[in-house]
Amino acid sequence: MLTEVCQYLHNWFNRKPDGSEYPKESGTFTIEDGVLNTEILADGQYFRILGSLFNDGVHKFGDALTDETFDGEIWSMGIPQDVVKRAEVITEWMEKYGGADSTAMSPYQSESFDGYSYSKQQGSSASGGGVNWQSVFGADLAPWRKV
Repeated sequence: MLTEVCQYLHNWFNRKPDGSEYPKESGTFTIEDGVLNTEILADGQYFRILGSLFNDGVHKFGDALTDETFDGEIWSMGIPQDVVKRAEVITEWMEKYGGADSTAMSPYQSESFDGYSYSKQQGSSASGGGVNWQSVFGADLAPWRKV
């Protein structure tokens, strides 16, 4: 979910508070036994992989990856813990409400049958209806969003 959150924010957290960039590496990388061999990352640090067939996206150093060799880039990142926690909350929300069969993703705004009725929260989504995680959590993520 951190990859999607960073894409939504247009922010890869690849700059330090002083404006300088965190280290990046370009070249050919090998992931063997789930481990990326690099010296620019600290254990537990978040990083972005670009150019990989199996591992493109944001990962936490120390978590297992899919073995492969690829030409690409590794960006070290400084994601604030508040953003990581919000991504965890979004993941929980998606598990509960994000499926096509959930009422949150239904195209119907209200429904009634057998004396039961409900109306769901109004919201907008890129698909033209329903509520998505961006509309629910967008205001909460706004401090980190870049235009």
